[in-house]
Amino acid sequence: MTAEEGHDGAQYLAGSPVRVAILRALREEPRRPAELTDAVDATRTTVQRILGGFRERDWVVKRDADYRVTPTGVRVHDAYETLLTEVERGERYGRFAEAVERVGVDFPPEGIPDSELTVASDQNPLAVVDRLTDLLRESRGAKIRAVSPVVLQQFNDAAAAALDGGADVELIIDRRVADASVAEFGPATDRALNDDDAEVYVSADPIEYGLVRCDDVACVTAYDERNNPRCVLKSTDETVVDWVDEAFASLRDEATPLAAVVERV
Repeated sequence: MTAEEGHDGAQYLAGSPVRVAILRALREEPRRPAELTDAVDATRTTVQRILGGFRERDWVVKRDADYRVTPTGVRVHDAYETLLTEVERGERYGRFAEAVERVGVDFPPEGIPDSELTVASDQNPLAVVDRLTDLLRESRGAKIRAVSPVVLQQFNDAAAAALDGGADVELIIDRRVADASVAEFGPATDRALNDDDAEVYVSADPIEYGLVRCDDVACVTAYDERNNPRCVLKSTDETVVDWVDEAFASLRDEATPLAAVVERV
């Protein structure tokens, strides 16, 4: 079979939801045309025409009165369902993938399927902020490592609550965020400088995405061009957790303690 013939077959199957439904029904069990008519809510003429197309492509055979999927038909069906799943996943995770790629984050795509995504919307613009602050507030006694390209009062309050609960916090910000913290959030900055359980580092390079690592949970936050948090991917998948750990360590190795930055201001 040529690539063009394969494309024609894929186009034939994908071009009609009824074709997909019939192949899916036959993948489950052999059926007669009348049974397929009821199962997929199609006319007898439509079902017979599609079965004819499947037989031409060797995807089904007729044995006695039943139509059965051939081994080739099984592979075609399974491949189509896999493609459909990936397309649906791409639609859901597309905004996250676009955002991290735009800022040059080499996020491992194999970590996406087993991760939970929260997306901000017009109806709930603070969905991402709420998800992250909830995680921080719940992390009493935990070791928290975080990276943030923004300073928000909600994040400061959640970090303070975590520290009050016995958490150990390491945070990496960039110089712009450090300057904003000193100018606008004095009490939070003072605590970051004086609390033995808080360590804040400042990156010389701009930071354009967020990270949180807490216990066995890792989060990656994507921001839009105006630095609004748009979506956060939360995962316990080993691939994601390891990537977050490595990304955090790399940023921390190049960062300067906040105390040294404040002294130079």
